Amino acid sequence: MSETVTIVPGEVPVARLHGYLLGAVGPRPIAFASTIDEKGRPNLSPFSFFNVFSANPPVLIFSPARRVRDNTTKHTLENVLRIPEVVVNIVDYDMVQQMSLASTEYEEGENEFVKAGLTMVPSERIKPYRVGESPVQFECKVTKVEPLGKEGGAGNLIFSEVVRIHIKKSILNADGGIDQHKIDQVARMGGNWYSRARSGMFEVPKPLSTKGIGVDSLPEQVRTSTVLTGNDLGMLGNVESLPAPESLEAFMQEHPDLKEISGDVQKVHQKAREYLMKNDVSSAWKVLMLKQ
Repeated sequence: MSETVTIVPGEVPVARLHGYLLGAVGPRPIAFASTIDEKGRPNLSPFSFFNVFSANPPVLIFSPARRVRDNTTKHTLENVLRIPEVVVNIVDYDMVQQMSLASTEYEEGENEFVKAGLTMVPSERIKPYRVGESPVQFECKVTKVEPLGKEGGAGNLIFSEVVRIHIKKSILNADGGIDQHKIDQVARMGGNWYSRARSGMFEVPKPLSTKGIGVDSLPEQVRTSTVLTGNDLGMLGNVESLPAPESLEAFMQEHPDLKEISGDVQKVHQKAREYLMKNDVSSAWKVLMLKQ
């Protein structure tokens, strides 16, 4: 029998305990929660402390924890305490980078739908908006919020009773049920790691501690590209600033072949996408700057 390490909660820093919990309990489904504040301003944020707990009544529960670093609360929690409604959007692989970008801690009132380049769709029974790209969207009334503590790291269980479910027809099987291959869900694991249900683990770097420029700040030619995907745009939006001119000049000297495609938008975007598929966002931006 191999040796074990025993951890006693309360005897290790909360941040380290948090890491052990998230590293061991997974993969965890993601509640991409859409709420609205008393001024009608939308908020969108993902939470991996989430699951379904009842079918009759249909109840989902997710938990925005108090921040470990400074014991502050998140806008999602503050919003549901004022306007007890939430849309829980399911995350698939095609939107995982945009979801990650939306987890950036933008200022209060900043619209994460816009920053992440996601579509706001009006709900039927509640005020918060749905994420148009999500394969399944649950409109919910919040029936209870149960704090689990008052210190940093403490969860807050948000009991969310489902009042409407919106399902994309493209993920249904011949019998009208959800095809588990077509829905292509992703789940959260420890660190920067995620799990794609149908193919395994992959890594998504956490958003910048400084705020990314967002998809809304990308050049229009990039935002409306027919080549770049939502995930590509999410990666491009998670930078603090665009490359400096001098770094672009050096990059061009190292890759003189790029001059041949500089006049072709489609080829430029295809080349940029090749770099993004290697998680080389800096080089992708330098390629895109050929046309900006």
